[in-house]
Amino acid sequence: MPMTNETSVGKRPEHKPRPLIDLLVSIVLPSVILMKLSGDEYLGAAPALVVALAFPLSWGLFELARYRKFNFIALLGLVSVLLTGGIGLLKIDPSWLAIKEAAIPGIIGLVVLGSTFTQYPLVRTLLFNPNFLNTEQIHQRLIANNNLGRFELKLLKANYLLAGTFVFSSVMNYVIAKWIVQSPAGSQAFNEELGRMTLVSYPMIAIPSMIMMIGIFWYLWRTIHGLTGLDLEEILVQK
Repeated sequence: MPMTNETSVGKRPEHKPRPLIDLLVSIVLPSVILMKLSGDEYLGAAPALVVALAFPLSWGLFELARYRKFNFIALLGLVSVLLTGGIGLLKIDPSWLAIKEAAIPGIIGLVVLGSTFTQYPLVRTLLFNPNFLNTEQIHQRLIANNNLGRFELKLLKANYLLAGTFVFSSVMNYVIAKWIVQSPAGSQAFNEELGRMTLVSYPMIAIPSMIMMIGIFWYLWRTIHGLTGLDLEEILVQK
């Protein structure tokens, strides 16, 4: 029998998060193209929009094809890219851009909120996850301390907080889009404003949302520590 190694055919490479590359490909490059290459002396408004949108779209498809990493949020991201391109290329009223920008995180927020009324709130999937928390040990200690019911109530509260981060993102997306994008869709000015909106939305929306997520995780950790008595090293999965 021929010997094989870890790089044998059929073994899919491990996916490792690359936030800097994601930021460069999905945010920085498209924004620079829209703001600097939309003039008639360069690419022109419509071609520049197509080239700019090709970067995040191609990157998302590459990640999906190579690592088979696919989820609901990734799907919404692709839909967002396609809708933004459609508004520009079809020269639809730019007021729809603000609605679209608000709709994506708004839909996620509604899904998170709706999951509160099911047996599987999304915060359990996203944060209380056996990939990085010792959920079995935590569960056993909660039962031993007769705190399982209190923990479930705290978990629901964390789920409401998680939904709130997406509501914040939805409102801010709408406000920033209405504030920055004023020009007719398909024009050079529209592309430049779209690039500016993309750059502005990162420090004004993404970073605050990330801080909120860290705050929710800290709240969850404090809850687990208080109800179980476990230390951080015992709560987290050691890799």
